[in-house]
Amino acid sequence: MKAHARVVAELVDGRTVLRELRSQSPLTLVPHRGKPGLVHLVNSASAPLGGDELDLTLIAGPGAALRIAGVAASLVLPGPKPALSRFTVHVEAAEGSTVEYLPEATVVTQRAHHAAVFTGSLEPSARLIVREMLVLGREGESPGRLTSETTVRRGERPVLSQRLEIDSLIASPAVLAGRRVLATDLRVGYEDPPSAVAGEWCSLVPLAAGGSLATALAHDAVAAQRMIGLLNRSG
Repeated sequence: MKAHARVVAELVDGRTVLRELRSQSPLTLVPHRGKPGLVHLVNSASAPLGGDELDLTLIAGPGAALRIAGVAASLVLPGPKPALSRFTVHVEAAEGSTVEYLPEATVVTQRAHHAAVFTGSLEPSARLIVREMLVLGREGESPGRLTSETTVRRGERPVLSQRLEIDSLIASPAVLAGRRVLATDLRVGYEDPPSAVAGEWCSLVPLAAGGSLATALAHDAVAAQRMIGLLNRSG
């Protein structure tokens, strides 16, 4: 299955307007009534499966504020034949705009093979928040294979280029001490860069080109999200 969804937000008379909102199953985009610029991302079918290629494009014009919020966890499942599934998210943020990409958790099930790719192209005064929650297998289950890539540029400067590969080895207790949830929170373009913070199984790192990256490793998603929140408040 191949699917492409797209959102284009613009600022009109001081209000964010969705100029384009295009869904394609299983990527269904539902605008929130009463909250301009807020769009819910809904999986309208079981996806991604092995072999699926899903693409989501988010574009914010000058001054616009666009927020994409997930409503349920994504379950990455193997297909009928061994094959890689891929979900690519691309953000373009113009001057003075804000984009928040806040999906729910991604659960990498046994025998699945998945690639999650995020790219961001920001103008110097744009702001970005990206949250990622990876759950390594269902309860009592070994995870499949996952590659997560994040590349963000702000103007001509690279902000973050990060690649993470998860397989049965890295997910083992010998590497992650039995913890099965990895959460990250990337923030770019906000004032007053935070100081570095290191806690037990979590850290907050300021980025050289501006912004910060919070990372937490936990036994469950609730604990991981709580740790990320504490890091962002203490930075």
